[in-house]
Amino acid sequence: MPELGGNSIFTGIIEEIGKVKQINRGRQSFQISIQADIVLEDVKLGDSIAVNGVCLTVTEYSSSHFAADVMPETYEKTTLKSLSSGSRVNLERALRLADRLGGHLVQGHVDGIGTIMSKTPEDIAIAYQIKAEPDILRYVVAKGSIAVDGISLTVIEVREDNFTVSLIPHTSKLTVLGWKEAGDKVNLETDIVGRYLEKLLLKSSPEKTTKSIDYKYLAENGFI
Repeated sequence: MPELGGNSIFTGIIEEIGKVKQINRGRQSFQISIQADIVLEDVKLGDSIAVNGVCLTVTEYSSSHFAADVMPETYEKTTLKSLSSGSRVNLERALRLADRLGGHLVQGHVDGIGTIMSKTPEDIAIAYQIKAEPDILRYVVAKGSIAVDGISLTVIEVREDNFTVSLIPHTSKLTVLGWKEAGDKVNLETDIVGRYLEKLLLKSSPEKTTKSIDYKYLAENGFI
């Protein structure tokens, strides 16, 4: 069954943790080679694989690795620039037409970088408080979805300069986020549905501001 064409779509359900094998750096770009297993089962040249939530195109592969190019814009706006040989990364293949949507629609187009402020055990789960810029937080809604390093997570709370998500033991064990600590950087991608809703609502009601589009507003108008 083919993948969704054009801009690839992911679900935010990580398939495996890969390991960076080699990085060949340029001034503001590089080629990265990643050791993997599951995502290579049906890989082809030109396929899309999300690496820590960043959609990359396979340019080379073998039975044990794949390679991809990281362009200047991706280098500048994501945490991939901080990777080195041996770094662990979250990996997910693009959604196929027959696949179940276990998480939410993720494009692999990172909106910005967040910083983990705290990591707090809460019973069997771990709560992460993540600092983010206002242009990201405007699309973050309590009980909504956000991709953190490519992982589909539910937002627990949104504050003035940060938001909180929670990891169950399964997600903590099977993703790189489980090893990250306060001060570490993460890739953030907001829910595309929220961005489209904002554009449509503001176009139909120009007097509305982005501050008026919150969870309560969406619920009252039948969007959630």
